[in-house]
Amino acid sequence: MSSHFEPLKGGGAAVALDEVEISILRSLAVQMLELIGPGDEPAQGEDPLAALFADGPSEPPSDPALARLFPEAYADPEAVQENEELRAASAEFRRFTENDLRTRKREDALAVVRSLDSLTVAGDGGAVLELGAEDCLHWLGALNDLRLTIGTRLDVTDEDENDELYRLPDSDPRKPMVMAYLWLGALQETLIETLRP
Repeated sequence: MSSHFEPLKGGGAAVALDEVEISILRSLAVQMLELIGPGDEPAQGEDPLAALFADGPSEPPSDPALARLFPEAYADPEAVQENEELRAASAEFRRFTENDLRTRKREDALAVVRSLDSLTVAGDGGAVLELGAEDCLHWLGALNDLRLTIGTRLDVTDEDENDELYRLPDSDPRKPMVMAYLWLGALQETLIETLRP
């Protein structure tokens, strides 16, 4: 997997992907959608404006990957649990912001799935994905969320160096996930580079 984004004239970015890469990216985006969960669409006859102001959850998710995607607002989780004032402020912040954040993350992952589904694979088994400026932003968000999720599952911390990840033996069951994590990081980095003025 050596794909990387390149800038398009007039804005946006393009990346050449083979069938395996398309399949992996689509599968990861679908898994992200499943992890985030379904959207809370207004019920039939419900006022959409009222649904916009509906309260969200006030407690952090128990799944570590979801907790990483929807972190505490004011401090690390241990500090929030030890301080009643911080716990109340964090719960209130989460209640009013998490639903919107979930919606945005869902839209990012859906944009990835839709753009991959629109590709026509050529006879050589590859395709070139061209993204406009708005889709680039959705892809950046989704790539970041995927890396955060996989990094959490791998227990990657800020102090970890990628050298340790590169040295895993092929027999290590984490190896495929590590390879996906590193590949997504390269995709994210090259997409950021293409968007710089």
